[in-house]
Amino acid sequence: VAPGAFGQERIQLSDGSQLTVFMVRPAQSSSEPSPLLILMGGGPGNASISRDTSIWLGSGFAERGWMVAVPVSPNNRAFRGYENNLKVADLANVLQQREDIAEGRVMLAGISNGGMSALEVARRNPDAYMGVVAVPALATSAYDNRALKGFPVYLRIGGEDELGWEDRFDDTVAALTEAGVELDAAILDSAPHMFRMNWESLDPWLEKTKESRGM
Repeated sequence: VAPGAFGQERIQLSDGSQLTVFMVRPAQSSSEPSPLLILMGGGPGNASISRDTSIWLGSGFAERGWMVAVPVSPNNRAFRGYENNLKVADLANVLQQREDIAEGRVMLAGISNGGMSALEVARRNPDAYMGVVAVPALATSAYDNRALKGFPVYLRIGGEDELGWEDRFDDTVAALTEAGVELDAAILDSAPHMFRMNWESLDPWLEKTKESRGM
């Protein structure tokens, strides 16, 4: 498959179920296996949203050397909830059996409902993951996030979020900080709920996180 190629796959999980996954290969070919990033779309996480997410955001991660997997929610609930959280963890294990995907910790990323899915997945087994890119997400309590003590989270919320999420930014930051999360958080001036990625700030965070918690 050519570098930078985009494709849709049906991937068998260990519980016998299948997930539709949009895969975006790293833009540059390499003899080394690529680190895996699982990216979850917003809203219900359906096929249309996941496909669009893989193109406009997944391709940005692929340009930076990541193998990107964007799974489609099996029940239109993004990847929220216990059973869906387990499917993401299982997907990571299955994909890492491929020769072109590196073993070790996986990066999680998500938009809106997908961002909160990513935080849920990470809370269940923080040692399996490098970090979470939540663009955006909300968090409610320090108690819920106590498993993420010392865990890297990159959080951005638009300053003109049409869902009003910027009004909950301070509470979200307080909950994550009190839990001991290693947090890089900011409001993006004038940005809507879904915004262009600020790679100037995300790139150094990705590199630092990969070095400190990666392979």
